[in-house]
Amino acid sequence: MFWLTINITCSWRTTSPYPLICNLSLYSFDFPENCRNLLPKLMIDQLNFILMRVTLTLLFAFTLACLVAIGQRAAIELTFTAVNNTTHVQLDSIKIMNRTQGGDTVLIWPDTVLVTSLWVGVNEPKHISGFRLHQNCPNPVGEDATINLSVPEQDQVNLIITDVLGKILYSRDVVLSAGTHALLFTPGKESAYFLSAIWRGEKQTIKIVHYGTDNQRCFIEYTGLISSYTYQKSSFQAEVFIINPGDELLYIGYAAGMESGMLDTPEESGVYTCQFTTSIPCPGTPTVEYEGQVYNTIQIFSQCWLKENLNVGEMIPGTLEQSNNLKIEKYCYNNEPDSCDKYGGFYQWNEMMKYSSQYGVQGICPPGWHLPTDEEWKVLEGAVDSQYGIGDPEWDIAWEYRGYDAGTILKATSGWNYDGNGTDLFGFSGLPGGFHGSNGVFSSVGGRSFWWTSSEYDGNYSWYRDLGYDYTDISRIYDIKGIGFSVRCLMDE
Repeated sequence: MFWLTINITCSWRTTSPYPLICNLSLYSFDFPENCRNLLPKLMIDQLNFILMRVTLTLLFAFTLACLVAIGQRAAIELTFTAVNNTTHVQLDSIKIMNRTQGGDTVLIWPDTVLVTSLWVGVNEPKHISGFRLHQNCPNPVGEDATINLSVPEQDQVNLIITDVLGKILYSRDVVLSAGTHALLFTPGKESAYFLSAIWRGEKQTIKIVHYGTDNQRCFIEYTGLISSYTYQKSSFQAEVFIINPGDELLYIGYAAGMESGMLDTPEESGVYTCQFTTSIPCPGTPTVEYEGQVYNTIQIFSQCWLKENLNVGEMIPGTLEQSNNLKIEKYCYNNEPDSCDKYGGFYQWNEMMKYSSQYGVQGICPPGWHLPTDEEWKVLEGAVDSQYGIGDPEWDIAWEYRGYDAGTILKATSGWNYDGNGTDLFGFSGLPGGFHGSNGVFSSVGGRSFWWTSSEYDGNYSWYRDLGYDYTDISRIYDIKGIGFSVRCLMDE
């Protein structure tokens, strides 16, 4: 008689773009030839038909199970803590931003664990209308707090403030046009508030923690339109923060009026420690010895940087191209070795990357260190600037100087022309080493400093940073990879 053997094997891999791998094996066996003649042909045809239907049914069920499975999501837990050097610090709040797709969420102490969903299938998470009440940061607040409210289309919005028991403390209706609006919240005597905004039946609520001692009544003042509304397909449902494999997240921890940021691409649950010490040698690694030279380190919140520009490799004349010849080559300003001792070497982008195109690689950096990405430079800029914090859209601007005083703060206190010295507030000690042009000419020593990032703009251009003697801020530009710029290294997390 006929028989059918079925073998199904499945494995789950969250780090793969195809996380559910299943194999289906079907083995069917016919009658032996010497037995076939013993049965009527009609019976054999009927059994063949039954076998075919069973096979098709099993294949359909298998396909349906796979489609259901790959649309599922795997839950992961991201746990946050903080230290100042080695001393534990209590976080006030943590903001998590998806730098790949957009969207963010905020945790308020004592909640320091984000349970989210890592989507591993072909189905996209549900998108919302774009109505969003953004959490104020930092949180708790002492006095007034600015809160942003995004409205997709003009209509009436009901604003309600309640205490922890649900008692309504304040309520008002306001008609808002499409766009992101700024609200100024003034707390009263309560230690915690819940602010709700309702638009077309859709409700958004945030919790505001207050540590002041005001005796006035709480209220909200409308301060104006920040920007016109542009719908983004990647807007996430506020109640659910969902990430896809490969998404880069920015974690910003707030404590005692300070902020500390770090980047990661999570594939599984993990613990993240925000560092709040700054302007000291990196704890446990005050110096690094590499290729016969000793480099100092500097801790700037959660980032540990080399304090000096990299000076590694064999000097070649500025008229030659650096090449992929299994050795590191560098340029020194005006072909003078003493210049490399002072400012570090200049490297074309491909030489710096050791001819890789993967951002964040070690490249020519020491073991345990890597070439900082465009996003990691943004974290540094937001950490040091006095006006624009980590994750601020200011740092996404290109082709112009950005920020308020990050340039002044990152520049060394001496060596810059025309009284263009900086404050070196965090110990980064940027020096005006100039650059090596693609035409072989050296330029701008004493007046400008340039650092490559490991992030490409496209196949021919890459992002870099530029400080000038006559600027207090810092520029973000891309240029051809054949230019020779300075290199700083960042410790692996």
